[in-house]
Amino acid sequence: MTGHKPDFADLLTLDSVDRDIFRGLCHAGAPMRAFGGQVAAQAQVAAGRTVDPDRRMHSLHGYFLRPGRTDSPIVYLVERIRDGRSFTTRRVSAVQDGETIFSMSASFQLPRDAEETHQLRAPDVPGPENLPRWWEPIDEAPEFRPFLLIDIRSSRSPAGRTDGSRATDGTGRATGSPEAASAAPESTAGDGMPRQNVWVRVDQTLPDDPLLHVCALTYLSDLTLSSTAYLPYAGLPGRLDIVSLDHAMWFHRPFRADDWLLFAQDSPSAGGGRGLSRGVFFNQDGQAVASAIQEAGLFRR
Repeated sequence: MTGHKPDFADLLTLDSVDRDIFRGLCHAGAPMRAFGGQVAAQAQVAAGRTVDPDRRMHSLHGYFLRPGRTDSPIVYLVERIRDGRSFTTRRVSAVQDGETIFSMSASFQLPRDAEETHQLRAPDVPGPENLPRWWEPIDEAPEFRPFLLIDIRSSRSPAGRTDGSRATDGTGRATGSPEAASAAPESTAGDGMPRQNVWVRVDQTLPDDPLLHVCALTYLSDLTLSSTAYLPYAGLPGRLDIVSLDHAMWFHRPFRADDWLLFAQDSPSAGGGRGLSRGVFFNQDGQAVASAIQEAGLFRR
């Protein structure tokens, strides 16, 4: 594919329409459907534009209510819920053609030092420099042009399973026969959860704006998280559609989204047509910098 790479920051750029009202456009994901990670990240940008710059976003909780389209602008309406001495709260509604397609609450905090600290240990996986780029369709399909700004690396599980992970062929699809796939939940080692570990980063240098890096990580998290719940069923007959229902994130420590981050993901449950996935981002020093949880609809055709 040839042509000029756009700046990743352009994907999150919003126009100011009025006080607490912003407007943005989304690139194509599924045919004519806006990529949910971009909608959530733009909503974060809108919220952050109404908050003092010395405050840092530490959490968000969002619901995907309707699919967004790529041929019409999205308007972001920000409500100023609270401005406290330490914490600031905002609510954002993403509206397209008069209908709310996404709703989010976000909380910001004035940074402070605290003695209390503990964190999950990072899994022992190969580093990104020893792994191939993972999502080959990114390089082949024109509709994924914006994803050329993203680098994703994945360790390919050997036949069988490692640390309870589902064996994959490197694209998220399960290896082996449909019969083996159907038996995977029962034969998975340990606690029975499907797992995947991927290294991600924005594949260009970003400005030193902490809000941009937080929003970029939300964008990155939506690329692979819901597919974790899908892993045990990938080899079964028929087509399984995955639709994000809600998304929550917590930001624990400073990080840069243009540095390699390990996204360790698992899925503790799937049932009732919904799959729950969760993940923790680690920097290359092994520090847990952010957590994410998402529930997605799993619909077989």
